[in-house]
Amino acid sequence: MKPRHLYLLWFIALLPVMILRDYTPNNELRYLSIVDEALRQGNFFTFTLDGEIYADKPPLSFWLMMAGKRLIGSHQMWFLSLLSFLPALVVLMVMEKWMRREKSSAYQPDGLLMLMTGGFFLALTITIRMDMLMAMFITLSLYTFFKIYNGEGTKGDAYLFPVYVFLALFSKGPVGILLPLLSTIIFLLYRGKIRTWKQYWGWKSWLVLLLGCGIWFTGVYLEGGDTYLYNLLVHQTVGRGVNAFHHKSPFYYYAIAIWYSLAPWMLLSVGLIIAGVVRKKIQTETEKFFLTIILTTFVMLSLVSSKLAVYLLPALPFLIYLPAMLLDKFDEKNIWVRLSVAVPALIFAVVLPALFYIKRIDGISYIAVPLVYAAAAVISLGGLMVLYLLFKKKALRKSIRVMVFTLFVTIFIVGLSLPQLNPYMGWNTLCKEATRIAEQKGISEYYVYKIPRPGSMDVFLGKEIMVASEEDILNDTLSGQLLLLPEKAVLNDTPIQSVISGKEQYKTGPYLIVIL
Repeated sequence: MKPRHLYLLWFIALLPVMILRDYTPNNELRYLSIVDEALRQGNFFTFTLDGEIYADKPPLSFWLMMAGKRLIGSHQMWFLSLLSFLPALVVLMVMEKWMRREKSSAYQPDGLLMLMTGGFFLALTITIRMDMLMAMFITLSLYTFFKIYNGEGTKGDAYLFPVYVFLALFSKGPVGILLPLLSTIIFLLYRGKIRTWKQYWGWKSWLVLLLGCGIWFTGVYLEGGDTYLYNLLVHQTVGRGVNAFHHKSPFYYYAIAIWYSLAPWMLLSVGLIIAGVVRKKIQTETEKFFLTIILTTFVMLSLVSSKLAVYLLPALPFLIYLPAMLLDKFDEKNIWVRLSVAVPALIFAVVLPALFYIKRIDGISYIAVPLVYAAAAVISLGGLMVLYLLFKKKALRKSIRVMVFTLFVTIFIVGLSLPQLNPYMGWNTLCKEATRIAEQKGISEYYVYKIPRPGSMDVFLGKEIMVASEEDILNDTLSGQLLLLPEKAVLNDTPIQSVISGKEQYKTGPYLIVIL
């Protein structure tokens, strides 16, 4: 099957999720709230969240969200999903092209299929975050570097390389420049060609980077003054890198995170890379460069104080494609190679029985809807088929492809079930119902109780959200107002339950809307 057909199948599999899902309250709604504040205030380089400085992220991704809001008139999931999907598609296309340029082995689609369905790469393809945009520019910069290194670069590549690096920095932050810089310099040292560093990091590159940063920082200073600029350049860089104010984790964090970041290909990928190093199978320049990127990323991220599994995203294409290239160098009938695929296949096979158990667990039983049962049946049958192909037919490549297409079908079916699951996963349904009730009753204020980070509800409600205290509710100081709260907060709090028991109530997913 040609790559363009695989891209189409991948897009179809993800389409229901990209259209039907709700925004995640913790991150996505917060970004939309930041965008709305910037549009109201007329800001372009500086951003705030609930009036407080938000210099955590560079502007590029916010600009794209702002452009969508201006062009369409509102935040639309289908458009915002494209801001991650399209960069992910570019990464796939670049890696597929890179693989085809590898003259020492025939092209196989295994790397493409594995990356499409690999752990956090898949998750971040359908998540509204800046990470995939940065990963795209990092991948483009490394690919452009390698073309120049091999003597295949054009005159334009000498400028495109630093432009990609700057855009990676402008998408997410310092990792965007550090990863390409360290990976390329270490690779040149490793290959004994460090004297050629000026071809990549000469005055042209630094001129592009300094010019881009100069425009950015000048805009920040003119709009937000030295306080915002200090927050951006010192607090968000030195603070995160040396002594993180959040996401602080020990140095070995990524040695654990890699296993779920690459699922279900973790055992195959890590196993083949280790075996490739030990058995000296990593021989071509491309393979050595990929290994350099992987090791550099791990060491660099491990030394940084602030850690999250999603920070591994720029390395995931190389963590998938290096093993895909090494597959040609190992016997696919090797028991250990087959076991590395069999373990996740076995997990797939027990998903359907596990769902019957999950149905009885309070708090997550809501996922047991008919379409989720159908998806669980598909993934369990796919897992059994993979096990059959691995141990009866000893067909490793075929089993990988069956696993991938099983995931495609499963994701598609789960996506169709999201309208039933959204009330439990986001706030859109809750806020729509609250707006309807408020308009019907002539209520103008919205109060929340025990809902974390409720400020981002303003994306749906169009106004500031008030946080109610327990005393406010017990003392009846909010009479005539609308209160949104989790149902479990009522069940576990007898005084609150006694106050609202006689009030008009509406249930939406796990939440209650009460007219006090």
